[in-house]
Amino acid sequence: MNEEINRRLREAAEAHEPNRPRILARVERGMADPVVRHRTPSIARSWPRAAIVGLVAAATLATGGLAVAAIGGVPSLPAAAPPAVASTSPVPSPTVTSTSTPSARATSTGRAPATTAPSSRSTPSGGSRLQDGPLRSQGSIDVHSNLYWAQNDLILKTTEQLTSLTVELRIAQTGGVQKTGNWQTLSSDDFTVTVQESGGALLYRWTLKPGHTVPAGEHEFAAQYNHAPGIRKIKRDTYHVHAQTPRASSEVWGGFTPPR
Repeated sequence: MNEEINRRLREAAEAHEPNRPRILARVERGMADPVVRHRTPSIARSWPRAAIVGLVAAATLATGGLAVAAIGGVPSLPAAAPPAVASTSPVPSPTVTSTSTPSARATSTGRAPATTAPSSRSTPSGGSRLQDGPLRSQGSIDVHSNLYWAQNDLILKTTEQLTSLTVELRIAQTGGVQKTGNWQTLSSDDFTVTVQESGGALLYRWTLKPGHTVPAGEHEFAAQYNHAPGIRKIKRDTYHVHAQTPRASSEVWGGFTPPR
């Protein structure tokens, strides 16, 4: 008797076909109900329709299997796993990092110190003026100069007594130029002598002290220095002289000629 009942129940379970359209319609009505959607967010809203149909079918098969198993002795089939549901959540936009190059800005270390010109009467560029008023001048390289050391000479002639005199010899920095000495034929007590780097040159300056005078005649001023080994170029070496007599002022300037 039991075997007959079991056989009929199995046949009924196997012949059972669930009404899928009705089940799907109920699910859709539940999704469309505004009250239900407001209360609890339905997971069905984020699943595609195909996924919902597959889930309903799986649930139906599982229900039929459980009914057969409950009839006694018939092993139940394992429930089918729900199909994978692709996520429909929006993909976050990638963060864009600015790659703009910062504008170049000049680095400042503060105000540059003011540069005071070594003389208010600089040598005019180009050309020469070898005589003016009572003054006559001639610049040359001393004959004893060699490949390592040199001396620039200035011969200054005046036909009148000078009450003010400034003599400048500018030795261009052609490489390794370093002062080694200086001299003049006039008394050292009459002059203030300075040597300094100025504008890419070694500047020798003689300034007549106040109250002193320079007699008429021929006078010589010399600047001595070491330099880089070899024949030194003298094209940029210059001299400048400013003198004052009781009657007027005079200026001469020029360059230096090679030794004879």
